[in-house]
Amino acid sequence: MVSTEEKLNLLKGRLKTGKAKIMIMGLGSVGCYLLDYLLSCGDMNMEITVVGRNEEKMQSDVNIVKVASLIRGQNKSCVKIVHGVDFNEVADIEKCIRDNRPDIIVNSSRAYSGLKYGSISWKNIRAYGIWTPLSIKYIKNIMQAYENAGSDAIVINTSYSDAVIPWLKTAGRAYPDFGSGNVNHLIPRIKLAAAAQCGISDYWNIDVTYATAHFHDVVISKEGQVEGVEQLISIEYGGKPLNVDLTKIFAECKIAMPVDAKRNMMNASSNFEIIKAILLAVRENKRVKLHCPGVFGEIGGYPVIIDGSRDKVKTYIDESKFNLEQMRKKNRQSIYLDGIEKVENGTLTYTDELIEKVKNVFGVGLVKNVPFDKIGQTAEFIVKEIIEKYKDR
Repeated sequence: MVSTEEKLNLLKGRLKTGKAKIMIMGLGSVGCYLLDYLLSCGDMNMEITVVGRNEEKMQSDVNIVKVASLIRGQNKSCVKIVHGVDFNEVADIEKCIRDNRPDIIVNSSRAYSGLKYGSISWKNIRAYGIWTPLSIKYIKNIMQAYENAGSDAIVINTSYSDAVIPWLKTAGRAYPDFGSGNVNHLIPRIKLAAAAQCGISDYWNIDVTYATAHFHDVVISKEGQVEGVEQLISIEYGGKPLNVDLTKIFAECKIAMPVDAKRNMMNASSNFEIIKAILLAVRENKRVKLHCPGVFGEIGGYPVIIDGSRDKVKTYIDESKFNLEQMRKKNRQSIYLDGIEKVENGTLTYTDELIEKVKNVFGVGLVKNVPFDKIGQTAEFIVKEIIEKYKDR
């Protein structure tokens, strides 16, 4: 598999004479929001391909985004629809990638659409990791198709990348370059809270460096507390550390949010941020910092640099505040609380605590280990025995 850095430099070469070709796989609420944000760039040198199964629905969704964007005077990008693609079928996806040759692929598809898994898991077992076999179901097919097609596109995954990307990597499969969301969702909350505490008006200039996994994204966002785990975080302004009360900062991160599809504005914005960073680095030679889950196949979420300021684009985990082993340790602490003990040799291992909670709450026996070749079977079990029985309760 071509490294992320190699892909970025290949893209830099192509964009000297060509347009950036972005493919959105799955046009649910995340995909629709992302399409809207991309069209809002007013970028004539961007081509967007949206991929899915239902032509009529996709055409309707694309039409409203295109017209609304044109009303605002922003729609200057070409949008193409590729329909009839079943994400259960590797051959369908492979043909789509071969035919369209994207530079950036965003997976925003969901194996079980129309449901926020956390609406079942958080109130019942306070852990999200149980859903990992569902989160990986389509991206593993996309990455197999990607490999078959010989693509060198940069891939961004949307669903639970903290564990999904490492699962693919440790199984020896092609895996996405970046994950969107999760830790990324905490950064703006922290900036707003720190600005309020310190009386800073230009809160966007506050610099946060943070390493944590999905559990703390949820527990801080929902409850404003860290479950007794000291956080690996740096908050600076003007190049100097801010003297803040972290307990209060995290408490103030608990802000009202919708629980319906509007919440996916954040997921779409996370994808947009990564695409924007890539284009800034390769087109304008900028250096950009992001926060991404699962990046480079690491468990949990990390600060990441994409540096286009030199002759060759570089991308790496930012160790300017914390070293990699410190960040790995904190991420493992966080993802353990989310129900995942480890991801090794292509096998996901659930924690004993999660298995006990699932037995007590849902009355079913969750397997301890899920090898890569049992993903589909385990996903079907979770849908049948948990989602279908508890989604309306």
